Amino acid sequence: MNWRQGLRAWVGRQWRQWPRHLGTLGLVVAVVLGVQAWQTRHVPAEPLPDLPLALLGPDGQVVATSLQAWRAQHGERAVALHVWAEWCPICRTEEGTVTALAADWPVLTVAMQSGEATQVQRVLRQRGLPWATAIDPRGTVAGALGVRAVPAFAVIDRQGRLRLPSVGYTTGVGMRLRLWWIDRFG
Repeated sequence: MNWRQGLRAWVGRQWRQWPRHLGTLGLVVAVVLGVQAWQTRHVPAEPLPDLPLALLGPDGQVVATSLQAWRAQHGERAVALHVWAEWCPICRTEEGTVTALAADWPVLTVAMQSGEATQVQRVLRQRGLPWATAIDPRGTVAGALGVRAVPAFAVIDRQGRLRLPSVGYTTGVGMRLRLWWIDRFG
């Protein structure tokens, strides 16, 4: 028996065991969803309060605004919320995905525990990130959103509620599908 025949025989044995693999896949999905539910347990179900924001603009100016005022600038559309930190390696991995998403959807990023405005501005400039970023040096905004870890992603629906939150790496497809779903059906 050559290696090709051996490979075919192995694939054939594995294929016949698909019900067992399906059970394993179901268990993995249940664990992942359970961990996500536990990580996002502090996210409020009711509409968010009108949080004050210190928003860092692309020109480096800090503008005092609020969450509702920022949302009102984007009409009756679902918007994305991305909480990140300068020191977070997973957040760094998501930077290109969030930048691409921001080209098509309104995205508010929150720089949690990443320093004051000048530090965050330096990071945004060095990394070439054209994001609308709320400065949250002590994590108070993130705490009010129920976010305890970074990166975190959620969709803010038309009623101002955080929907479909996740903690940890989120793919670009995952971000876009969540926004599309909430924008259409949420």
